[in-house]
Amino acid sequence: MHKINRNISATAIIAALYVAITLALAPISFGVVQLRLSEMFNHLAAFNKRYIFAVTLGVLIVNVFSPLGPIDMLFGTAGTLIGTTLTYFCTRKVTSLIGKFTIATICQLPGMLLVDLEMHLYSNLPMFPTYWILAAGEIASMVIGAFFIYLISTKVDLYK
Repeated sequence: MHKINRNISATAIIAALYVAITLALAPISFGVVQLRLSEMFNHLAAFNKRYIFAVTLGVLIVNVFSPLGPIDMLFGTAGTLIGTTLTYFCTRKVTSLIGKFTIATICQLPGMLLVDLEMHLYSNLPMFPTYWILAAGEIASMVIGAFFIYLISTKVDLYK
């Protein structure tokens, strides 16, 4: 029972933090040019698979407030699910934190293709340039976030 409560609590906390950080920084969290710092939580999938659901849930909830609303809930949430799932599977045997953070950052890029497609279909933006703008913001968020997740990992066992 303790493990179930821990999983539910950790999932709820990460989802809530994702939503709170994204909304607190809303002017830079939505749109083509974005620095969604809450994306740092994608790194957590490298430590425990429960964070796949936690971050995906956070994205689903916060995208209710997106200018594109339901469309962003679909595309953005699916992109996060892809990125965090790839992170989990690609880092399972990696022991280096730098390795985990690097792989987690790279694993977010395929999911950004869905957000790029969303921007193309619903905002008539060109796919190729839009992808690289989105990817640059994602990479920046993940690199900045790696620093914070590293600091947290020195105090909290993220594997549990």
